Amino acid sequence: MPPEPGDAVVHIVDDDEDLRESLRFLLASVGIQALDYPDAPTFLAEFDPTEPAVVIVDVRMPGMSGFQLQEELESRGYPAPMIFCSAHGDIPMSVRALTHGAVDFLEKPYEPQRILEVVQQQQALARQRFVADTERRDVERRVAELTQREREVLRLVIEGMASQAVARRLGTSVKTIDVHRARIKAKTGADSLGALVRDILLHRVEV
Repeated sequence: MPPEPGDAVVHIVDDDEDLRESLRFLLASVGIQALDYPDAPTFLAEFDPTEPAVVIVDVRMPGMSGFQLQEELESRGYPAPMIFCSAHGDIPMSVRALTHGAVDFLEKPYEPQRILEVVQQQQALARQRFVADTERRDVERRVAELTQREREVLRLVIEGMASQAVARRLGTSVKTIDVHRARIKAKTGADSLGALVRDILLHRVEV
């Protein structure tokens, strides 16, 4: 079956070519689009960060390890769920992977039905994370359009202050604050300041 529109692409990062190929064919048999890479640097050079994705990565690889790849993706703010795999897995390794945000840890050789279930579950999570991350970046972009003074006014609005209280705090007139509020709304394209505040709080955007 063909992949559904918006399905998360699965990226397989493993230095074992036979394993990559067999896993790619297994996923394709249920309509899951998968791309594979022989090492982490190749993946980082070729993957598309503008689409939702699930990353299946081997813990032990020459050069950059699976954990180092995880840290690199975290530093880039890329929200893909990561499934760690290893033929030499142990409890400390599993704990480290899961503590740093991995969604699962599987031992090789793969049990086909198990990995299919895990990947299909994580595709749904990948879409959710990607949508949330896209929305957060959009709010950050809109807030970045504001001047320092407009940010000051917005921070006080977020605290729940009315225009009169904001004016007193900033030592200016209510009319001036209302002008700032109107500019904030216009620059950010918000339906209302209440909607903008909700989005800022929901996505934990710093003002």
